[in-house]
Amino acid sequence: MAAARPTSSPSGALCRQLLLTLTILTFACDACKKVTLHVPSKLDAEKFVGRVNLKECFKSANLIHSSDPDFQILEDGSVYTTNAILLSSEKRNFTILLSNTENQEEKKIFVLLEHQTKVLKKRHSKEKVLRRAKRRWAPIPCSVMENSLGPFPLFLQQIQSDTAQNYTIYYSIRGPGVDREPKNLFYVERDSGNLFCTRPVDREEYESFELIAFATTPDGYTPELPLPLVIKIEDENDNYPIFTEKTYIFKVAENSRVGSTVGQVCATDKDEPDTMHTRLKYSILAQLPASPTLFSMHPTTGVITTSSSQLDRELIDKYQLKIKVQDMDGQYFGLQTTSTCIIHIEDVNDNLPTFTRTSYVTSVEENTINVEILRVTVEDKDLINTANWRANYTILKGNENGNFKIVTDPKTNEGILCVVKSLNYEERQQVNLQIGVTNEAPYSREVSSRSAMSTAAVTVNVKNQDEGPECSPALQTVRIKENVPVRTTSNGYKAYDPETSSSSGIRYKKLKDPKEWITVDENSGSITIIKSLDREAENIKNGIYNVTVLATDEVGRTCTGTLGIILEDVNDNGPSIPKETVIICKTVMSSTEIVAVDPDEPINGPPFDFSLDSASDSDVQRTWRLTKINGTAARLSYQNDPPFGSYIVPIKVTDRLGQSLVTPLKVILCDCVTENDCTSRISPRTGNGEVKLGTWAILAILLGIALLFCILFTLVCGVSQAAKQPKVFPDDLAQQNLIVSNTEAPGDDKVYCTDGFTTHIVGSSTQGVCGTVGSGVKTGGQETIELVKGGHQTLEMSQGAGHHHTLESSRGGGQHTLDSGRGGHVETDNCRYTYSEWHNYTQSHLGEKVQLCNQDDNHKHAQDYVLTYNYEGKGSVAGSVGCCSEQQEEDGLEFLDHLEPKFKTLAEACIKR
Repeated sequence: MAAARPTSSPSGALCRQLLLTLTILTFACDACKKVTLHVPSKLDAEKFVGRVNLKECFKSANLIHSSDPDFQILEDGSVYTTNAILLSSEKRNFTILLSNTENQEEKKIFVLLEHQTKVLKKRHSKEKVLRRAKRRWAPIPCSVMENSLGPFPLFLQQIQSDTAQNYTIYYSIRGPGVDREPKNLFYVERDSGNLFCTRPVDREEYESFELIAFATTPDGYTPELPLPLVIKIEDENDNYPIFTEKTYIFKVAENSRVGSTVGQVCATDKDEPDTMHTRLKYSILAQLPASPTLFSMHPTTGVITTSSSQLDRELIDKYQLKIKVQDMDGQYFGLQTTSTCIIHIEDVNDNLPTFTRTSYVTSVEENTINVEILRVTVEDKDLINTANWRANYTILKGNENGNFKIVTDPKTNEGILCVVKSLNYEERQQVNLQIGVTNEAPYSREVSSRSAMSTAAVTVNVKNQDEGPECSPALQTVRIKENVPVRTTSNGYKAYDPETSSSSGIRYKKLKDPKEWITVDENSGSITIIKSLDREAENIKNGIYNVTVLATDEVGRTCTGTLGIILEDVNDNGPSIPKETVIICKTVMSSTEIVAVDPDEPINGPPFDFSLDSASDSDVQRTWRLTKINGTAARLSYQNDPPFGSYIVPIKVTDRLGQSLVTPLKVILCDCVTENDCTSRISPRTGNGEVKLGTWAILAILLGIALLFCILFTLVCGVSQAAKQPKVFPDDLAQQNLIVSNTEAPGDDKVYCTDGFTTHIVGSSTQGVCGTVGSGVKTGGQETIELVKGGHQTLEMSQGAGHHHTLESSRGGGQHTLDSGRGGHVETDNCRYTYSEWHNYTQSHLGEKVQLCNQDDNHKHAQDYVLTYNYEGKGSVAGSVGCCSEQQEEDGLEFLDHLEPKFKTLAEACIKR
């Protein structure tokens, strides 16, 4: 575009040749099928070719694509070249693809380009056309002053295309202010290109308008690209600055330093930012009260600060400021607005509370507590009902005994003086106090501690009161020996009248005498013994017997006291043995320890002498022997090997002063390992050593009988086979007591038997019975041998609730545990071997075999043999990997061929059945 139109151009002939009547033939009825465009033989890049009516073909198309990359299709159907094109032939074609991505609908327009050979008639043929080196079609700066007074329509500028030299050009515009809101604000003359504004515009509503200008020929040809045209609305200072709040409220503490920040005000201006129209300046117009001037305001930021340190809330607690903001940087012609700022002065503790009087006098009766005797008041200029005003009272002097306390009344701020501990007129008739007062909040100024506290003197007069008897001290004691004769009298409890310090006229009465041992004389308070006193009686602690006494004067006033009778000990009790029944497990021990006690004082007690209270030739003397251990204990042991059973042994114990007592001690000789094993078999009803069979024991016997028949049947069936097979192992103790036990998990309910294994149960003649393992009722025998680190061996033989024998051996530091059946010992091979013989044999042989287990040629143990494995939860599916673990059926068992015969039974336990 240009403001003026040239009359001639040096390239006019070329323009006339290129723009010879580009005729666009569109077929409305068949728009989607074919369009023919007549073009010159040479087209430059980015040149307009023609226009295709896309709406008639496909209105809802939202995607436009050209099959030929040399051509570009715009939304209005305009066709432009993307590259320079030279038509080698008279025709060239391409396809415009139209599609709707929402419903996947597509349409095509076939475009045919034909070279135009006919030259159109020139306008102004006689007129000389100047050639131009370049054509201009570019935006021209344009602006409108807001709130313009016109006259309207107001001419803005002229837009013009250089192609108007060769064609008849029509101008048009679109965009906001034309065909969009605000509509009809701008228009352009079609023929001249003059742009006009029709009415005033507010910049604060529309800062600018972005229009699009078009230049077309009467037949619809568009020789120029659409021209973006920006119309800026110039700002006018037509808006006043406005404070963000009508009234600002701030707070500042009294006595604040100069420059302390009070608050900040803020204003806004709708005019164009970063211009003089929006450059604001703040100021204070007035202050109420006006004098003295205490505040200042920063002109740019609007921050209010103190300009003096004379703020005193007790004089003025609120100030009001009239503030102003003005644009144009505060110049006199700038627009301005005012507002109000209220500043409250906050209180600080700059005033001390002071007593309204310097001295007070009050009185109180003696023996009274928790009573109010005085109220004191203070004055404080600080803000009421704040920590700066509330008072804290304290007693500075005169309350060393803690008789008084002073508290604050929260409503009146008064100090309330109270008596919390009774006063005694006979001791003190007047008390002088000094009280002080401070505030809850600390004092704001730096002063000494004395000048920061107001004090006052209080004189308290104690009034005499007619008191009753006084039981003082509350606990009085008297010492009497136990077992004194009945009717013995002694001093008792004494009360007195505090005013006369005399006990005359006071009567006494016994209130509490738990064992009814004494009587109290009504007039003197002395006591008389009516029952024998016993220091060792029940509920007598530390030898003191307490009696409660009530003292009453002539007018009925009373007091209560306690008389503690200290019972002096006499040697009236012989030492005794508390444990009247003892158990001696004959298999593991030959004696027991007995202890004697004496309830008397230690001076009448140990050391004790122990002796057997029987004739020298009696069975007791022949069977038992006493050996003194210390002053309170002795050892009772048996001799001459008495049989199992229950015995009564009379033992006489004598204290140091010759007081003695015979205790019939019941001694039970039992075949057990621990006392609990024997205790469980003693009938609680009879107390003897007989075995009591319970329900489970009877059931176990019945099951044992049933299993006996099964085993006998099995033995009968196996006799013939056993007779045919030669005896591989020698008939010794090892093969008779080792059983197969190759389970590494908890045992299952299976029956294992070994030929020749015999178990003897007390009270039953059943022999050769093998029990069921893991089912709760154990009627037979089970032996389990476990080999662990260091040769630790455990042998458990479980038969019901049996005894537990523990034997220790020096070999390898091992420990051997034997659990045998109820009340019995193990018999093997029809009692051919005793337990000690069996133990000595198996311990040595089994230890040797374990020592040789899985050794190499250098006689070194396998690595995993000496390791300790702990249980870590659920077992591994891979099983054990130790040297003594279960091997495969055919692998790793060659060492069994080199074992001695006595160890083959143990080897059998490692073979998988």
